[in-house]
Amino acid sequence: MEWYLLVLGSLAVWRLTHLLSAEDGPGNIVAKLRGAAGRGALGDMFDCFNCLSLWVSIPFAIILGAGWRQMVLLWLGLSGASILLQRLTDKPMPASYVEDRQPPVE
Repeated sequence: MEWYLLVLGSLAVWRLTHLLSAEDGPGNIVAKLRGAAGRGALGDMFDCFNCLSLWVSIPFAIILGAGWRQMVLLWLGLSGASILLQRLTDKPMPASYVEDRQPPVE
């Protein structure tokens, strides 16, 4: 396998997973898809980036892999790479509680 296919596959899995889990998409079509998924197991999958990346990476692993062993490793590797990319690009949540500062003692 060429190294650039691994890089492009990782980026593609991250992009598609991010689109499905966090974006509205053109014409709000992805938001409507998430709403149609409801609150069951399918809806929970769309809410969890890590879970969704496992499912999104399956077709990429099948297309890019040569043999079942390579496909299994690619499946987990592509999912792991997309999770790492998500953690690198995710904005930290602001603190919900900030302790009052004490005035300096003179």
